[in-house]
Amino acid sequence: MTDSLTVAPTAEDVRAVVARAAEALRSVADQDWQVPAGDLTWSCWETVEHVADDLFAYAGQLAADRPPTDRYVPFGYRRSRPDAPALTVHVDRSEGPAGLLQVLESSGGLLAAVVQLSPAQRRGFHPFGVADAGGFAAMGIVEVLVHLHDLAGTLRFPWSPDPDVCRRVLHRIFPDAPAGHEPWPTLLWATGRAALPDHPRQSEWRWQA
Repeated sequence: MTDSLTVAPTAEDVRAVVARAAEALRSVADQDWQVPAGDLTWSCWETVEHVADDLFAYAGQLAADRPPTDRYVPFGYRRSRPDAPALTVHVDRSEGPAGLLQVLESSGGLLAAVVQLSPAQRRGFHPFGVADAGGFAAMGIVEVLVHLHDLAGTLRFPWSPDPDVCRRVLHRIFPDAPAGHEPWPTLLWATGRAALPDHPRQSEWRWQA
């Protein structure tokens, strides 16, 4: 029987993680989202916009019947200022945090649907490796989990992801992460956000798509 903790993340994992993220962010919707998120140069607003954009982009990379495996799908993108993330998805700022979170949930739903419906043999391009649906699900989940960690440090809300989801993500795209530690701290180490015992914080990192 397959161990459910060593299979790739699923569409349901994507939906659950995005829903939990939106719920957490709604609890701090009255705070200032224009301040930097954690150690990033991006504001809290820009960071959520980046996450929504990544979820949309990962869905787009896998959605066609014959996705490109050597390049990104050529969606246009731009920066709103020099230090902002380059984005295809830009949210109408007049809609406030409520509108931003609606876009986050919509992009998450797109990725979940594409992951759920993609044939097992379908592959799409990512610069860290051509990936299947499970790979794109894992990448999208990482974007949500770790950027919510960035946001939680600034906007001051509790954020402790499901350890089983973290374990599935680590198994799928961080197979060389140190063993013997709790999955969430290990994922933070793998993404350069924290140290582990005998493993200092990384200044450079990447996943295996």
